[in-house]
Amino acid sequence: MTASTFPVAARQIDEILSRVSFDDRGLVPAVVTQHDTREVLMLAWLNAESLRMTLTEGRVVYWSRSRSELWRKGDTSGNTQRLVSFALDCDADTILLGVDQHGPACHTGTRTCFDGDDLALEFPAHDVA
Repeated sequence: MTASTFPVAARQIDEILSRVSFDDRGLVPAVVTQHDTREVLMLAWLNAESLRMTLTEGRVVYWSRSRSELWRKGDTSGNTQRLVSFALDCDADTILLGVDQHGPACHTGTRTCFDGDDLALEFPAHDVA
């Protein structure tokens, strides 16, 4: 991982954007984790503009599929996300964001978007034959 500061250089942002495999809607999913614990906080979507803004500002900006607009995390709730790390998966079609989460990550008020799932299952550890 290369150390960087904000704003990330325009040339480096252009290189990142050229490598990302956006889908036919111009979006890429982002798995968002708390940088120091690696706790999965949420899954969200970015387009090229929101990714450029995130890498420039250091504050995470998403694309809202339901509202069809940019969504700067925390603008209305105050629950901001500061970008700490960025990585592409092996196919460049998913982004992993390590963030410093301030307040709940989920719009429902829970720490993560996975905390309120009544259908969550946990399986005991077992040996694989």
